[in-house]
Amino acid sequence: MSADPTQVLAFETDCHIFDGCGFPAPGLHSFLFEPLWGDADSNLYFNKPMLLALLGSLVIIGFFWAAFRKPKVVPGKLQMVAEAGYDFIRRGVVYETIGKKEGEKYVPLIVSLFFFIWMMNLWSIIPVAQFPVTSIIAYPAVLAAVVYILWVSLTFKRHGFVGFFKNVTGYDKSLGPVLPLAMLIEFFSNLLVRPFTHAVRLFANMFAGHTLLLLFTIASWYLLNGVGIAYAGVSFIMTVVMTAFELFIQALQAYVFVLLTCTYIQGALAEHH
Repeated sequence: MSADPTQVLAFETDCHIFDGCGFPAPGLHSFLFEPLWGDADSNLYFNKPMLLALLGSLVIIGFFWAAFRKPKVVPGKLQMVAEAGYDFIRRGVVYETIGKKEGEKYVPLIVSLFFFIWMMNLWSIIPVAQFPVTSIIAYPAVLAAVVYILWVSLTFKRHGFVGFFKNVTGYDKSLGPVLPLAMLIEFFSNLLVRPFTHAVRLFANMFAGHTLLLLFTIASWYLLNGVGIAYAGVSFIMTVVMTAFELFIQALQAYVFVLLTCTYIQGALAEHH
């Protein structure tokens, strides 16, 4: 391993099997980066994941601006792709979960969340970048916090304090003697567990996926020596397979995040009986 484990490459490029060096396995150090600007000790710095988050935001804004700045009745290729993506989230997620009447006002938020998360995930397989921003818990946590605050505020606004209490506790007097226990479980599940699992689901999948990609990528290079070349080929095939699988998971996790967001909004707006 290098003396500085926070470099972009998490392994020594001159280390191969039979050279007397151990396998440079990926780990937590693979998710640490030296500041591009500022001082990490002062907690005022700018590093690679922050840069990717900023660039990703600009990419999404630029894409939709270019697609819709001069919309046409007969759309061009770029406008057609943007409309297809927008319409998929609007109709396939928002309308199906919240309903057209209530959900229309939340379409911009849900579309923004989906494409932002998807772009942050996609950085994992883009050359040079090769790092999913959402594999750092702070980013999914902030996104989950935004959804959580929206859900709480909508529930209060729609139902008032008493209605909010009934909503988050799942109050149902037909439960009889088990009602207090059920309310307690629902209370902790909705107010504490919900935002945690919302963030961790995205983070854990991206963290695990990136670790596996690193593992097979590093192994392909490490085994590229002597008889190990045959094993390096197998590892490289696994790298390609995992990359293709990650493409699916990256889109799926963005979809799941916004689907859950819509479910929470729908729950906040629904009348409690």
